[in-house]
Amino acid sequence: MRHIVVGTAGHIDHGKSALVRALTGTDPDRLKEEKARGITIDLGFASYERGDVSVGFVDVPGHERFVKNMLAGATGIDGLLFVVAADESVMPQTREHLDICRLLRVPAGVIALTKCDLVDPETLELVRLEVREVVAGTFLEKAPVIAVSARTGDGVDVLRAALDELPHHVGHRRDDAPARLPIDRVFSIRGFGTVVTGTLVAGTLTVGEDLVVAPRGRAVKVRGLQVHGRQVPRASVGQRTAVNLQGLDVDEIARGDTLAAEGAVSVSNRLDVTIEIVESARALPHGARVRFHVGTTEVLGRVSLVGSSNGSLPPGGRAYARIRLERPIATVRGDRFVARAYSPPLTIGGGAVLDPLPPPGATQSKATRARFVAIDPARHTAERTPHAADVAALCAILQQAGAGGVARAALSSRFGLPASDASAVTRALADAGEALQVGDRLVAQNAIAALSRAVVELLSRHHQADPLSQGLPREEVRTRLFRYTPPAVFDEVVASLHAEGRVSATERLALTSHRPALSADEEEAARRIEAAIEPRGLAALTEAGLAEVTGLSPRVIARALVWLLREKRLVRLGELVVPAQQLSRLEADLVGVRRAASQSVLIDVSWFKERYDLTRKHAIPLLEYLDRQKVTRRVGDKREIL
Repeated sequence: MRHIVVGTAGHIDHGKSALVRALTGTDPDRLKEEKARGITIDLGFASYERGDVSVGFVDVPGHERFVKNMLAGATGIDGLLFVVAADESVMPQTREHLDICRLLRVPAGVIALTKCDLVDPETLELVRLEVREVVAGTFLEKAPVIAVSARTGDGVDVLRAALDELPHHVGHRRDDAPARLPIDRVFSIRGFGTVVTGTLVAGTLTVGEDLVVAPRGRAVKVRGLQVHGRQVPRASVGQRTAVNLQGLDVDEIARGDTLAAEGAVSVSNRLDVTIEIVESARALPHGARVRFHVGTTEVLGRVSLVGSSNGSLPPGGRAYARIRLERPIATVRGDRFVARAYSPPLTIGGGAVLDPLPPPGATQSKATRARFVAIDPARHTAERTPHAADVAALCAILQQAGAGGVARAALSSRFGLPASDASAVTRALADAGEALQVGDRLVAQNAIAALSRAVVELLSRHHQADPLSQGLPREEVRTRLFRYTPPAVFDEVVASLHAEGRVSATERLALTSHRPALSADEEEAARRIEAAIEPRGLAALTEAGLAEVTGLSPRVIARALVWLLREKRLVRLGELVVPAQQLSRLEADLVGVRRAASQSVLIDVSWFKERYDLTRKHAIPLLEYLDRQKVTRRVGDKREIL
């Protein structure tokens, strides 16, 4: 069965609720005040089924004071029942409701001329002509115009048949996107608890599913589902749905919240949008405070026109803008919105969300405008590549995100893309060499390249400043260049440079082209140090002793020793420095002593001092070195030669 949701629109007292009642047999007015005053104040709901079509109605108020309720009801509708009373013709709210539905991009509709029993045929025809004139150039330009009377029933069957044709003019919504249901009603039922209703604008809902209430971030579970008053295990995209929630009290959720799958929406108080001004409105100045309506939410915000800090947007004009909201709301890319003046609250325009999580910063630079152009789907309508607009938008967003990239999960919350489409967009960027998947993030390829260059430049400067250095500690490079970058990005850059053979990567990072070397002065210092140490054999010197013997400065000795120790020409034993060749001869001599004996050989400090003509100051460090090298093993106060 095909499900569609039809919203009513029209001036107060033009018979919208009576017409819904005549079509469905259900009175959509549910409040005592509505019945007492004879007007619709809040949203009403009804439905009927015929053949393979199920039509759900959202009956909205027509009074100008309740347009915000009308906007909440217009969210997610597939078609419009545009109501004009034959005895009054087109009125102010007729025009405003039409503007709103056009701004929300309602795709199709049917026009009903109600109360036709109250006028003569000539008047009815004049009203028909006026309505045709008003809807010219809109999505209702070719819509059927049907005269009806809810009181007598005249034309109701014809209208119902026209509504049955609406599904042929409405595109199919995909049910594989992450679930989103903007909430328009919240109430409690004894024995069941909290219930919310709304139109499921994306995805599906199933009983037992875990969801999130955005922007509150509260986790809930679906306890039960109803569609048109019937219990169902699963609700599909496009259906009017009542959801019984577990995990939240009725006073912890409200109209304007969104029930969504985890990660399905972005929450922000800043939105980048396209905005157009209706012909009947005044110009919109830069910085104007507006009432911002998206989904079932109303929130105050200010409009910053891109590239027009001192100007305004005239009636009929279109521009890019950043909306700075007074509180965070939940949206995805592509959501339609309506902007109304702060006072008096009249509809002034509307548009679409381009980026629900834009970066902070000014809106007047050329770079900012270029980014808006890149993320605007309207700029890519001529391209035949699948997902061209999303690919271009993501590419621009990645460029601005820099090395931090964008979480892959954000392709759902930021773009509202199903998993299959998100993968296709990611592949397209990767195939074009524009992006790289790093862990759970996407990063612009040129950001990776820039970081790679930065690492190479840092290491190059370090090697020039300290030719003897074996490189910088890995963590130091990360801290200096990648402090605000996800760890996986650092690992990717280092791994890539290592794979290319440009950087050796261990605990230290160094250019593979670098060979630690001494300057001419340092080479001379190293020669003098070796010349001073070698004749002393195992009677090693300290650095202070070397300075005294050679006359070299401590700084020069320290640098020369770094190279001599690294080249394994000298070995440091505590504070002493010993020629490596002398240690090799010592080990060989002790091995010879062991082989010459017929049994195990135990030696002590006195034996060692006497055999090698050493003081205790030199003997103890040498014996400890031999223990570490497994040449000897300590046994009490003696040592066994192994």
